[in-house]
Amino acid sequence: MSSNRIMTVSRAISEAIAQEMRADPTVFVMGEDIGTYGGIFGATAGLLDEFGKERVRDTPISETGFIGAGVGAAMAGMRPIVELMFVDFFGVCMDAIYNLAAKNIYFSGGNYKVPMVIMTATGGGYSDAGQHSQTLHATFAHLPGLKVVAPSNAYDAKGLMIAAIRDDSPVMFMFHKGLQGLAWMASPEGAAAELPEEAYAIPFGEAKVVRRGKDVTIVSLSMMVHKSLDAAEELAKQGIEAEVIDLRTIVPLDRKTVIESVRKTGRLVVVDEDYKSFGLTGEIIASVAEEDPTLLKAAPQRLAVPDVPIPYSRPMEQYVLPSADKIVAAALKTMKKDA
Repeated sequence: MSSNRIMTVSRAISEAIAQEMRADPTVFVMGEDIGTYGGIFGATAGLLDEFGKERVRDTPISETGFIGAGVGAAMAGMRPIVELMFVDFFGVCMDAIYNLAAKNIYFSGGNYKVPMVIMTATGGGYSDAGQHSQTLHATFAHLPGLKVVAPSNAYDAKGLMIAAIRDDSPVMFMFHKGLQGLAWMASPEGAAAELPEEAYAIPFGEAKVVRRGKDVTIVSLSMMVHKSLDAAEELAKQGIEAEVIDLRTIVPLDRKTVIESVRKTGRLVVVDEDYKSFGLTGEIIASVAEEDPTLLKAAPQRLAVPDVPIPYSRPMEQYVLPSADKIVAAALKTMKKDA
């Protein structure tokens, strides 16, 4: 084994892609500003120099065109990685994502595969307003045929990206801007991680317990894992041991790990940066209730973005986003204590 290195999420993603491109000539990348610029969030940095313009293709500003082309390339035997610069831009190319990528394996009776990765940036926190700050995990998880991935750290980002590239189904790889480790946007300390040079894949559908506890279960993903860990530190000062679960993938969803944790703690808080209504937070709570409602000693709590466009104003944006303080208050509510 090679010596491990501390790497940012953006570097981990680009390394994963490079390793798969070296191993498999059918893997290629395309999208806006992914070549010379290396992607505005650094996910394709260095790829053009090594692989050239045939395999690292800058595209026009035409998401419908290049995502549709990605579907065709995947069905023709290639393994495209297509960057949708901001997840908010999905509106102009949803037909290619949902009616083509997501359904064509089913429509063909399994005779065609669609081994395609759509990687896209999510999340707010830096005042870029309502068309560049959404998370939208549940939007894609709700659509049959898509796998949905949302890593919280560099180690998971590399392993999940390699698994996504090797998968024969279309995968939405949703990375949070605030976790990328960019010079112009601060990341939580835990986002960068030690990881080996060797290629490795992390199986989909396996959540990770990132902090053990016995009093309350906090389920989260992506940026909210770090907010949840901060909350758990504060709760520990009050004698409450929170168990924090990082879902890592939404489709497939590891309900078993969540249920087993709640079976131990009896209390549940779910945190997501997506919108609250009809979302992941409700799905997790429903999964526990359907398994056994008597597992819960107190009403479950969910924290998510209220059903409003993400505000441009920095104070207003912070007001709508989940925070460590809000998670602490929700956990205390399940403990029958005042926040």
